[in-house]
Amino acid sequence: MYNYQTICQNNLLKDLPAKHKEVIVRRFGLGGDEKETLESIGNDFSVTRERVRQIEEDGLKRLEDKICLPVFQNIFNDFSKYFKTSGSLRREDLALQDLGGQKFKNQVSFLLTIGKQFQKYGETQDFHAFWAVDHNALNVAQKLINDFTSQLESKKEPMALPKGLLSSYVEISKNILKGSQGLYGLKNWPEINPRGVKDKAYLAMKKEGKPVHFTKVADLIGKDALVQTVHNELIKDQRFVLVGRGLYALKEWGYEQGFVKDVIAKVINSAGGQLHKNAIVQEVLKQRQVKPSTVLLNLQNQKHFIKNSEDEYTIREA
Repeated sequence: MYNYQTICQNNLLKDLPAKHKEVIVRRFGLGGDEKETLESIGNDFSVTRERVRQIEEDGLKRLEDKICLPVFQNIFNDFSKYFKTSGSLRREDLALQDLGGQKFKNQVSFLLTIGKQFQKYGETQDFHAFWAVDHNALNVAQKLINDFTSQLESKKEPMALPKGLLSSYVEISKNILKGSQGLYGLKNWPEINPRGVKDKAYLAMKKEGKPVHFTKVADLIGKDALVQTVHNELIKDQRFVLVGRGLYALKEWGYEQGFVKDVIAKVINSAGGQLHKNAIVQEVLKQRQVKPSTVLLNLQNQKHFIKNSEDEYTIREA
């Protein structure tokens, strides 16, 4: 790796007028400090931010002859090769880390800025800031990202990258993220971007694939999950259904909300309004992990159900 600090300070900036040099060093953070705004520098110089901008612009123009020297062209060629291996573009923070490491990120950013073959695209609502060496790269990336987004919305589950879609393209998108399992999905999916205990509980239960007691859900989430907090989230979130004493299942598995009597009523309605008690017990036990006697006890509630001589039940109308 080049010593970009030496290259910038000794090879590029040393012949600039003092004020031009100071403005550029402070604006790009080349002295090891944070980048500074036009306004903060202007306050120190007792000039307007526009005047600082003019000094910066003039200083950069004075460097145009120097960047044609072989040492800088070699650096720019290396940068270009790096971007081309990533489909001609790369998210800014990743590119700066790859090319300069933590030590020289600001210097690399400065060199990219003065290299005429590099184009920076600022952050938008849908994209992170990124650098490119091909003006058409964004159009290509956008089309592939839009196609992949449509696939994800249609499939509704994480996927591997389709053939031809580079990870560097997806990385500039704010709407698609890579999950912990190495698959990609939309940023609002809990599988991809879990938010809080309730999403972590959802993922833990989905991985188990069967009803789980809330205390075990807390164990599955990990040491930071308090049992009572987990229980509260399971109660409040419509994705979870209480199916037994402390046992929860996911609604997406086909379980429905309600007490045992509510499930009985739905079973009877689904059967056309009348059903034998044995069939009722069988169907309710698919929805609730309770004893058959619990179902039979609920059936005896004459406020809700009516039994005929053949042990068939109907719902008592209110």
